[in-house]
Formats: sequence, structure tokens, C-alpha cells
Amino acid sequence: MASIEDNAGKADQSAAAAQKLITQQNVAAIIGPNASRYAIPAAEVAESSQVVLISPWSTNPKTTIVEKTGESKKYVFRAAFIDPFQGRVVAKFALDSLKATKAAVLYDVASDYNKGIAEFFKQTFEENGGTVVAFETYTTNDKDFSAQLTKIKSAEPDVIFLPNYYSEVPLQIQQAHRLNITVPFLGSDSWGSAELIKLCGVDCEGYYFSTHYAPDAATPVAQKFIENYKAKYGNVPDDVAALTYDSFGLLWSALQSAGSADRQAIRDALAKIPNFEGVTGTMQFKEGSGDPIKSAVILQVKGDQFIWFANAAP
Repeated sequence: MASIEDNAGKADQSAAAAQKLITQQNVAAIIGPNASRYAIPAAEVAESSQVVLISPWSTNPKTTIVEKTGESKKYVFRAAFIDPFQGRVVAKFALDSLKATKAAVLYDVASDYNKGIAEFFKQTFEENGGTVVAFETYTTNDKDFSAQLTKIKSAEPDVIFLPNYYSEVPLQIQQAHRLNITVPFLGSDSWGSAELIKLCGVDCEGYYFSTHYAPDAATPVAQKFIENYKAKYGNVPDDVAALTYDSFGLLWSALQSAGSADRQAIRDALAKIPNFEGVTGTMQFKEGSGDPIKSAVILQVKGDQFIWFANAAP
């Protein structure tokens, strides 16, 4: 029987929910949380309790790393790629495909996800010959970005990177357009919700972001999932839905290999999965790491859809 707990979008309640599932519900494993700011505290609890936790969507390295030692957690896994990889993918795309030499970044300094991926982008962009001419910050729930965008405009970048959530990006781009900023915007997997198009409309037309899978370039495994999802919910599944499905697929594969619901047996089986073919691609774990080896894709916003533009191998 499945047990469900709500973290209420709070870090402390994420840890408390994990603790309740482990000690009161006696679960064999946990799927979630998604966002890194909630996955990190829940992962600490799971690791100390020696219970498998698989985060579908968390991309911050801290989720699977023991902060004090820098070693990999033994019981925490994820279905998503991690921010250093994603930061490199977007930086290389800006340099190689868009031929950008100057980039600007605007990110939420209070969020582990936004801050981490912004720093990885900057590092890779500059290591490969580009210049980050503006590196601007804001804080969660800010609504006015005019001061930061004015600085960015005066720096004259070729592209602007917004590793921010789909609920924030439309306002940032719309304010940029009001300042007559016309260069392309780039995003990360946090753009990948249909809500982005509803909130942003034509303001996001033609822009690019990195993410986990492309529905219009789906493998047979992914096509079957998409068809079943559309029949059930009436729309195309976003990356969070696909990664959540893959997380349960990984757990199911581990349970079958383990032959039992023993917590340690599940962990050992999961760590040794040789090649799991999921909706978001083929993935495997190397013993000693909860981060899967997998690829990313670049999508472009076109009309009311996200269209495959390129693959990005690890």
C-alpha cells in the first residue's frame, strides 16, 4: 500500500514528512520530493535512516552528496541529470549553436537550484572563451526586476540565461521586452511546464531551454507513456510527470531484482541497475553514485508547444 505525505512546499516539512513515512508508515522506499530545496532536507533524513529515496526532478548536486565529506549518499538517488551537466549543456549551446560570446544571467540567489545552475553556466561559458557581462540576482517572490534588467541591457549581452521557475520567467521576460531587450533568452528544465506558455505567450516565442525529454522525438517506450497519459489526463505529460514515472520504474526494477521489500536489498539492487530504459532516456547508476548517466535535450518554444531542437549527450 502506498503512503502519501504533503510537504506543503516547505523545507522543514519535507524533512518531517520523510521522517513520518520512514518511522510511522515504515515504507520500503520514498519517491520525491521534486524541487531541490525540498529534496535536500528529505534526503538527509532518508540517508541517516538508511531508506532509499528517489527524487524525480531534483538536479542540485547536494541532494545526493554528504555535505560534510563530499562523498555520495548511499541511499539517495535521482531520475534527473544534475545541474553541473545542465549548466554545461546550456553554456555550450549558447556558444556553439547561437554563436554567443557575451552572456548575462538573472537568477534567484535564495534557491539552491537557481543559484547552482547559474554558477555552473558561468563557469563553463567563461572556460570556453565566452564572457559573462552581467550576473544579476533577485530573491524568491520578487516581482520587479527592472533594476537588474537595466544593468543587463547596458552590458549588451548576446544571450540572457534565466535558470528560474516557469512561474517567474514570464514576468522577467515581459519586463525585459518593455525595456526593449531583444536578445534570445535561454532557460533550464524549470521552464518545462505548459503553464510557461499560458503565462508567457508570444513573449517566449523562439526561446530555448534544456530539459529531460522531448515528447515530439519520443522513443517507443516514451510514446506509449505519452499516449496513456493523454488518455487519462487530456494533455501531454511534462518532464516532471515523465521523471516521476521513471522514478517508479526504477524502484519497480529494483524491487524485482531484490525479490523483497527489504530496505537494504532495494538499495543494493537499485545501485546495480545495468541499463534502465525510461521515458526520459536510458539511464544507469555507477556503484557509489545516485546520479544517473543520461542525456539532455534542448527544446524551443514554438506557438503553444515545446519542440525538440537538439540532443545533448553527457
